[in-house]
Amino acid sequence: MLSVCMCARFQAAPKESHHLAVNRILRYLAYTPTLGLWYPKGSEFDLVGFSDANYAGDKVDCRSTSGTCHFLGRSLVCWSSKKQNCVSLPTAESEYIAAGSCCA
Repeated sequence: MLSVCMCARFQAAPKESHHLAVNRILRYLAYTPTLGLWYPKGSEFDLVGFSDANYAGDKVDCRSTSGTCHFLGRSLVCWSSKKQNCVSLPTAESEYIAAGSCCA
């Protein structure tokens, strides 16, 4: 999904490299129709969330990207990857923003 999010950033002014990346994503989806997420029956229903951030990952505007995922038991039920709205100065600040988006 990260590849899809990265391509979506350039949809207003795409280049040939973005077109090639989208074609590769579509080929992957076409040739892997049996893959998916499975949610087995079980008694474990703890909701657990994880977050992470890449500090100043975007070299153009120096904003970090936050990633979160939530598991119900051992099954993934929600995820997100989003560029942060502000520029974080210390690494801990970008991680704190990511943790806040995990709880929101």
